[in-house]
Amino acid sequence: MKLQPYQPRKPQTRGRERENVPPRHEFVVELKDLIVIPNVVERLKAPPKTDKRLDPNKNAWCEFHQAFGHPICNCLALGHQLDELVKNGLLRDYLQEKQGTEDMAVIGGGQGHEVPVHGEIHTIARGFSGGSCTASQRRRYTRAVMSVEAQRIDVAFDVDLVFTKADLQDVVPHDNDPVVISVVTAGRKVHRVLVDQGSSADVMFWTTFNKLQLSPDMLRPYGGCLYGFARDQVEVRGHLKLRTTFTDGIASRTESIRYLVVNASSAYNMLLGRPTLNRLGAVSSTRHMTMKLPDLAGKVITIKSDQKEAKRCYENNLKTKRGIYVHY
Repeated sequence: MKLQPYQPRKPQTRGRERENVPPRHEFVVELKDLIVIPNVVERLKAPPKTDKRLDPNKNAWCEFHQAFGHPICNCLALGHQLDELVKNGLLRDYLQEKQGTEDMAVIGGGQGHEVPVHGEIHTIARGFSGGSCTASQRRRYTRAVMSVEAQRIDVAFDVDLVFTKADLQDVVPHDNDPVVISVVTAGRKVHRVLVDQGSSADVMFWTTFNKLQLSPDMLRPYGGCLYGFARDQVEVRGHLKLRTTFTDGIASRTESIRYLVVNASSAYNMLLGRPTLNRLGAVSSTRHMTMKLPDLAGKVITIKSDQKEAKRCYENNLKTKRGIYVHY
């Protein structure tokens, strides 16, 4: 009798063997809430409705299939679609950042110094930056940016914005005071306006909207999402355009700004983000506590920050327990 070499026994699977199981991704919201976000719904292919039970678990409800049989966290059909969207980078704003000491960031190259990375700190995301809140509008925005004809330079705004030692006069030494200015809009002078280059949206808070005595009928619906530094979703009441004037008492400039009106607590009345700063060609300096921008005649408008208001807002924001703008 010829001896045969020993071969280990193949593992036996019980019941139906599941192959090609999609990887699980951690999102900042629950799956049942993720699949109803407008930007996500338009990318998901809804399964056909059925009255039959999908799997043996008769008490588990799947919000994606709208049927009993398994929980949504075990839904393979949804898992495969979400995995494809993650691979294509379409769910980057909704992914939960992985934390751990095993990830290392190398500064420089070669044998550079390594430091542990435990996570990331995000800025205010979404809004109208990058087009708008729908996929078709974002595609049109991308085509316009890639088009050579869409790239034009306004000679009137081609002004050198320079900060000198003279701008440091009357600046009280500080560590991290933000640039807080005043603007004129809706016939009123609005103080406590934060200049924030980390925001992708121009924001007006609901309390400010009421103080300006604006009618809710002026608000247009907004179907997108706005996220804060903690990646929590912020309630957006709508958006509206208001003509806003920037002046230093000598020169002035008025532009129509589209604000997202949000229902959130903040020590600031409004927030000027990258859309307005880029449109104005404005540059702010926290060292000089000043924001400069060109006017239509080619002159430079110099708006000084109110350091007392800035420090007061800064301290009030630190006391806020839960707010999207506690970011200092």
